[in-house]
Amino acid sequence: MYKEKLNNFRKKYKHLEKFGLEIGGIAELMNTYVIAVSHPLIFDHRWLPKKFEGLDIRGSISGELPEEFIVDQSDMFWYEKYYVWAPERFEKFVDRCGDEIREKLENPNMTRDEMLDALCFGNFKEHKKLVEENIKSGKAPKYRE
Repeated sequence: MYKEKLNNFRKKYKHLEKFGLEIGGIAELMNTYVIAVSHPLIFDHRWLPKKFEGLDIRGSISGELPEEFIVDQSDMFWYEKYYVWAPERFEKFVDRCGDEIREKLENPNMTRDEMLDALCFGNFKEHKKLVEENIKSGKAPKYRE
């Protein structure tokens, strides 16, 4: 059953391999089966569904991260000081590399907001709101460079 769903997913989204999509397979996370994928930071999350044939799609970023996402990990508790996916990091990256993003995503007319949505898990405003809520509740640290 899962193998068939995975094969269907591969057939439907194979064309995204040219943008760096790698389809890892079926994985079990917290007693739930998911389709595991990876892709570079410059990838349009809006191209993939959140679910496919009843399975969640779980992605991870592959490859090196640009300078905006590099945090000082010399302290054992660095994650208490820095949130790698802080909205400000996405904004700085898009502002610095807009032309490169447009070129890699083959969309020369992308606006800043479209690039932010593409890179930031499909919806930048939603991500930013969630991060702000997590900062208020103490689940995420405030942005630091």
